Amino acid sequence: MAVYPKRPQGARSSRLAAPLLALGLATSVPAQAADMDFSNEYNASSIHAEGDAWFIDRVETLTDGEVDITLHTGGALGFRSGDHFYAVADNAVQIADSLSGTLGGIDPIFLLSSLPFLADDVDAAHRLYEIARPEYAKVFEDNDQILLYASPWPASGIWAEEPITSMEALEGLKIRSYDRNGTATLVSAGASPVKLSWADVVPQLATGGIEAVLTSAEAGANGSFWEHLSDFSAIQYAVPLNMVHMNRDAFESLSEEDQQAVLQAAEETDAHNWEVVKQRVAENYAQLEEHGIDIHDPVPAEFQAALAEAAQPVVDDWVESTGERASRILEEFHQGNDGQESDEETAQ
Repeated sequence: MAVYPKRPQGARSSRLAAPLLALGLATSVPAQAADMDFSNEYNASSIHAEGDAWFIDRVETLTDGEVDITLHTGGALGFRSGDHFYAVADNAVQIADSLSGTLGGIDPIFLLSSLPFLADDVDAAHRLYEIARPEYAKVFEDNDQILLYASPWPASGIWAEEPITSMEALEGLKIRSYDRNGTATLVSAGASPVKLSWADVVPQLATGGIEAVLTSAEAGANGSFWEHLSDFSAIQYAVPLNMVHMNRDAFESLSEEDQQAVLQAAEETDAHNWEVVKQRVAENYAQLEEHGIDIHDPVPAEFQAALAEAAQPVVDDWVESTGERASRILEEFHQGNDGQESDEETAQ
């Protein structure tokens, strides 16, 4: 695991610490409202930005306005998801909403949620997240950050100018992937993937650099993909997560009451986001239909099976690179699946 270099012991400080210590008044000055910046690469109408705004509202309410957080969407601060880990660790920005897969170079655990065809619906993805959350949190903790909450995407599919419902349709397709799991899976399936940050997707579509996109109906609607593409094929590739993480110094600079309020708001937002995503697909599909997008859901079973076969080496490689943590998480996840299937059979 890559660990960001730590500050020397005792180097933590609030924005008031140095002047207060110089005056010998560190314990007697009343608390002041904290101002924090929150970076999100996606636009303000995205499910993630809306969840972040909901969190900010809860923080404001629970702290009586003592913690003031400003949300910057659309990469307005100049940070993309791949930049956020170190930007937050350095306190260049206090809070960030980051696509988990872009942090795979920090630690492969962050590629878990985008493992192909492992968790193909929201309930399964939520269970996987709950199992793995302590491992996510530990990586952030080891790098002077706090994991606040997750923000799930609707399941990823393929946007293109034709139905992608067979392996033949994938052959040689110039398609955007969002992390190395997707890149490896699409190569195995015969496509020609290009890993791109979200900010680069629409420009590449406009110039012909790519001709298809691996992403959700949600993301495509946010990006007005109907201006470039005509079809969405719901391959249920994965339910990837965004992670919302906070600089530990910024957190510890808050009063104990405000710290607890932030954690309470984060817990509430986590639950809120998982409920919202369940309704989002129907809303997205209605919007796509209004703009003339042909939706292919479900895709043919034989195509789904062939994709899963092409993806299995990616899962195997992830387990090998991630080690004991991976085996333990997947074992618990699959045991839960077995129990759920037994309950369903009993109900029938």
